[in-house]
Amino acid sequence: MNLISIPAFQDNYIWVLVDDDRRCIIVDPGESTPILQAIQQNGWQPEAILLTHHHNDHVGGVTELRAQFPHLVVYGPAETQNKGTTCLVEDGENLLILRTAFSVFATPGHTSGHLCYYSKPYLFCGDTLFSGGCGRLFEGTPAQMYQSLQKINALPDDTLICCAHEYTLGNMTFSMSLLPRDPAIQDYYQKVKELRAKNQKTLPVLLENERKNNVFLRIDDIDLIEKINQETNLQQPEERFAWLRSKKDNFR
Repeated sequence: MNLISIPAFQDNYIWVLVDDDRRCIIVDPGESTPILQAIQQNGWQPEAILLTHHHNDHVGGVTELRAQFPHLVVYGPAETQNKGTTCLVEDGENLLILRTAFSVFATPGHTSGHLCYYSKPYLFCGDTLFSGGCGRLFEGTPAQMYQSLQKINALPDDTLICCAHEYTLGNMTFSMSLLPRDPAIQDYYQKVKELRAKNQKTLPVLLENERKNNVFLRIDDIDLIEKINQETNLQQPEERFAWLRSKKDNFR
């Protein structure tokens, strides 16, 4: 399967997996126009849609896509059942679509019912993990999001993080404000800055690299703990994660 990203809105990505017969699987189509244009230009045959959560910038294109392609099967969590989903899926399920296996696991935090889909090496993680960051907590708790990120962090090094937004530069700017002398963060920040200056994509990214560059995956890192301890003393990793997420929420 070939992986393709389609830009949408200001900073969204719609991910598409295309097989040798040009049949495709679409992930989180927030709007229909860019994906319909890509389908027409490339002669793709859409067979399925995967939804990670219910926010409109991830599901807004489903109705029009199904109008154009009535045979489409739309997989999604219970929170998407009124967004065009035809097949509800939940944590622990395994899907076989176009001879491609996907494992489904729950990652609550951004929303209460958020799901991720993993088909080695691709992880479609919606708004749970971003390059250099993680999703805001609109419905879930810091403890839930921390545990969700732990699930992702347990995947193989070569996992390709296919998240839904081009937030990398802003995330790495925040990381530099926390750990300005960290060599991995410095290096990645410069690379991302150069890419975005040329309007180039920073995604997908390897999980192996995120473990070095993403402070939300470095909650037990001694340098980060020392930084946190300059303001407060938090013993539990979930508490440190909550502090970090709050800092990011208020970062300008």
